[in-house]
Amino acid sequence: MSFIKLTDLDLAGKRVLIRADLNVPVKDGKVTSDARITASMPTIEHCMNAGAKVMVFSHRGRPEEGVVDQENSMQPIADDLSAKLGKRVPLIKDYLDKAPKVTEGEVVLLENVRFNKGEKKDNEGLAKKYAALCDVFIMDAFGTAHRAQASTHGVGKLAPKACAGLLLSEELDALAKALAKPARPMVAIVGGSKVSTKLTVLEALSEKVDQLVVGGGIANTFLKATGKNVGKSLCEDDLVDTAKNLMDKMAKRGASIPIAMDVVCGKKFDEREPALLKDADEVTDDDMIFDIGPKSTQELADIIAKAGTIVWNGPVGVFEFDQFGAGTKKVSMAIAEASGFSLAGGGDTIAAIQKYDIYDKVSYISTAGGAFLEYLEGKTLPAVAMLEQRAKG
Repeated sequence: MSFIKLTDLDLAGKRVLIRADLNVPVKDGKVTSDARITASMPTIEHCMNAGAKVMVFSHRGRPEEGVVDQENSMQPIADDLSAKLGKRVPLIKDYLDKAPKVTEGEVVLLENVRFNKGEKKDNEGLAKKYAALCDVFIMDAFGTAHRAQASTHGVGKLAPKACAGLLLSEELDALAKALAKPARPMVAIVGGSKVSTKLTVLEALSEKVDQLVVGGGIANTFLKATGKNVGKSLCEDDLVDTAKNLMDKMAKRGASIPIAMDVVCGKKFDEREPALLKDADEVTDDDMIFDIGPKSTQELADIIAKAGTIVWNGPVGVFEFDQFGAGTKKVSMAIAEASGFSLAGGGDTIAAIQKYDIYDKVSYISTAGGAFLEYLEGKTLPAVAMLEQRAKG
């Protein structure tokens, strides 16, 4: 994968337009989780320090396209950026009508790209307007790299120069390290409620990894595929045969999908529901499986400890309720203590990383959800393909 990196360019006096992912939660006009803003800061600061005239833009929320909607304004993000940089970052609203005047080393934030008609459809006219604002377009929003939109893809094709920002370069390097030439054995942990939403990821990974660990509701479908009763647990009956085929396919090449030996059940989904530990073949018709038991968890911890590469997307149980969180906690700790290269991504995964305080123990945490999964599937990400094309000249 070859693309121009931000560090390859001389930015002094240049107008740069950074597509960051600043889609963060806001309550009462204040940013409540600034992880994505923090992840975008190195690129912004690099451009400022290089003497560039810096413009940053992003989407936020899901406003009706082409309609200015105060609730989804970027003003709270401008306030947060101002506090982080120790200087005012003005919010520019009319940038499509007249180019903002920015001095060298200064930063402005442009209003929500989703307020612009044609943004989501990658409208060429809109992309031209974006491209006219800059000398260099910097794509730094890995979280939106799987979408071909005017601010992520179209502008990059038309801008005088296009490169990858520091965050995007880091994300792609980490993904290549984990997937292109992984240290073996390679283990993938894929959790979630439904096989159907992760089926293409499971199929892609089943051809690459030595062990494919399934967790959450997905694991129940695999448990049922081995002939076990899963009671009233979340399970997709129509995908039981698919689960069987995946297990057979992996077994044929000496790889495996570990299946739980013991499980933690409840009768209903409730934070006060008592946890019942059972062997996997003791589940009754009125049970719901909410976590894996200690024997199964230990088996996974041993697999993770020996792994050269660990890819993690999703918890193995209902970890929001502590009585059903022991499996996810132990798996998280095993990843934190593992000597192999670990790559984690997705919202629930990051929530578990925060809950168990292992942020600095995972080798690389991806800021993306959808793009992370599509990359794992081996799909081409439009914004990345655009950067590779631009690198060819």
